[in-house]
Amino acid sequence: MDHLLSMLTRLEAELHHPGIPASPERLEALLHPAFFEVGKSGLRYSRQQVVAYLSQLAEAPVVRVSNHEVYPLGADAALLTYACTHLGGSAPIEVLRSSVWRHTAVGWQLFYHQGTIASLP
Repeated sequence: MDHLLSMLTRLEAELHHPGIPASPERLEALLHPAFFEVGKSGLRYSRQQVVAYLSQLAEAPVVRVSNHEVYPLGADAALLTYACTHLGGSAPIEVLRSSVWRHTAVGWQLFYHQGTIASLP
């Protein structure tokens, strides 16, 4: 279980751009073909929208993540949950995040992601 938590945490961190923006090719490898997200805004985003947005970022967002937990959902799926603090604005915003990862022929891919605001400035 620790290995799965470590691996999914590392893959999830790639989506936060730890140092350099992810290429569209890497994002397409990380995101399942049926991926979609419900952002902290409550809006739904498609795989294409997320790839386009993340691949054009020039610098890493300023975030702090903590409290990662993993819950197996079967032989080929797992739920990753964690807390994320967005530090780039005038005041920090706390967001609770949940990601469903699926193990496919190409490895672990993010199938679904949701962010829920836990506190506002």
